[in-house]
Amino acid sequence: MDLKLDGKRALVTGGSRGIGKAIARVLAQEGAHVALLARDAQALTAAANELTAETGARVVGVSADTRQDDQVKRAVAEAVALLGGDIDILVNAAAEPAGFAAPPKLAEITADFFHNELDTKVMGYIRCAREVAGGMRAQGWGRIVNIAGLAARQTGNAVGSMRNVSVAALSKNMADELGPAGINVTVVHPGLTRTERTAPLVAARAASQGISAEAVEAQMAAGNSIEHLVDAREVADVVAFLCSPRSKAINGDAIAVGGGGPKGIYY
Repeated sequence: MDLKLDGKRALVTGGSRGIGKAIARVLAQEGAHVALLARDAQALTAAANELTAETGARVVGVSADTRQDDQVKRAVAEAVALLGGDIDILVNAAAEPAGFAAPPKLAEITADFFHNELDTKVMGYIRCAREVAGGMRAQGWGRIVNIAGLAARQTGNAVGSMRNVSVAALSKNMADELGPAGINVTVVHPGLTRTERTAPLVAARAASQGISAEAVEAQMAAGNSIEHLVDAREVADVVAFLCSPRSKAINGDAIAVGGGGPKGIYY
């Protein structure tokens, strides 16, 4: 299927690694020009060079901390200049992934931790959307995909659940506001996902248990109904469709890409 992304200009936050980088790769493979946004300028340059060499597409890096209004404004303006026009597609993925460290218990949740988490994953998403929405309105078309997570649908990480539920609520509100202007907004909930960050964790667990890396991944995959550890590329394939003109009928909805949570029913 032709996703009709050739020549579209995409901005992917959190694009220097993990799910964000995987999404940027697929968009570039589909013919989009892509700007990666992250804080680490060195990692951005490496990722942009890697994806350019791999896909032949125009991939550039713009450095910013999405918790800072002025940095977001500057980075989006830089991306527009480098890509040669207003942003058509925004993928918000700049946030620290949950699940790699034990979440704080109630008594351990500090105001600083709480505000930083929501400033990054909720207000940071708002800052980026705010900067690209004007250009999308002017051209009468756009796609915004907000990466949240399955902590929105389960307990165990109070702040992780709150930030992801907030992203879902934000996305629906944005969808209703921007939909009449031709801008579709969706939210994607990954679960435990294989990225470059999981490799050392798998290796460490395999060594401690005296089993293979494949066996560890099988343990990790036991929590979903397909019994397969979802790869970042598989998440990216879904996101790429949501970024395309072919996704017009989907707006404001949440798409889970965690391999299916057993027992729960969502409607």
